[in-house]
Amino acid sequence: MADTGYGAILGREATAGSGNYAKIAVAKGLVPPGFTRDKIDATTLESADEYKEFIAGMFDTDDASMKVNFVPSETDVFYAALHEGATGYQLTFPNGVMLRWVGFITAFKPTELLPNGLMEGEITITRSTGKPTLHAAA
Repeated sequence: MADTGYGAILGREATAGSGNYAKIAVAKGLVPPGFTRDKIDATTLESADEYKEFIAGMFDTDDASMKVNFVPSETDVFYAALHEGATGYQLTFPNGVMLRWVGFITAFKPTELLPNGLMEGEITITRSTGKPTLHAAA
C-alpha cells in the first residue's frame, strides 16, 4: 500500500511542554527528520573469518525542513521562532500518525525574489534533545 504526503501538517508548541501544537504555516513540502545509528568498529586481530565486527552505537536524527510560501511581515512566525529556544514540534502525517520531537529552528531562508516568481522560504529544524516519538492517530 502507498500514500501521498497531501495533508501533512507541521505544528509547533508556543510554550515548551504544553502539548498544544499550532500549525505554523501551510507547507509546500515537508522533510521529516531521518534517523541514524552509529556503528562502532569492534574488529580484533582474532575476528572470525577475517570479517570486521561492529556493535551498535548512539542514535542521531537529521534535520527536518519545511518549504512554504513566504509572505514577509513584521510579526513573521519563522523569524520569531529562529530567535527563541527549543520547543516541541509535531509532524502529523496524512493518516493521522504523529511524530513529535524537541528542537529549534536553525535556518530560515527566503528564496530568490524574481519579478514573476512566487516568494518562497525554507526553515530547518534541528532536534535538540531526547528521542523523537511516534503517536497513534487521534
